[in-house]
Amino acid sequence: MNTDSYRSDEWILNMFSDYFDPCPLSDNPKEDGLNIEWKEKTFVNPPYSNPLPWVKKAIEESKKGKLIVMLLKMDTSTKWFKELQEAGAEFLWINGRLHYNGLHHTYKGNVPFPFPSMFAILSSKEEKMREKKHE
Repeated sequence: MNTDSYRSDEWILNMFSDYFDPCPLSDNPKEDGLNIEWKEKTFVNPPYSNPLPWVKKAIEESKKGKLIVMLLKMDTSTKWFKELQEAGAEFLWINGRLHYNGLHHTYKGNVPFPFPSMFAILSSKEEKMREKKHE
């Protein structure tokens, strides 16, 4: 199994069940999520080893008016975090640690990640204006 292949916690999958997933859990994806058009609402849990191309794609797709939610390692020292910040992403820190849920070959059982996680939310200016009107 690819060491970057981790299943999102069940509560996260439930929360984004009606979102498109361009990066599904699979060692042999049929489509490359970086080279396809994303949907209006997209949830991405990219590989932890190299999220930068996914972040760039998310920023590009959000400029088309799409809502993109990314599950990422909470690391404010990275280039990809800076790019998200400059693109106007909103960040939600996840309280506590996510878990491997026994799907990684090295970790058996419900083992917490050794790092905190966050959601990065990208939406177009138009989407943000619509949200403010509804407040």
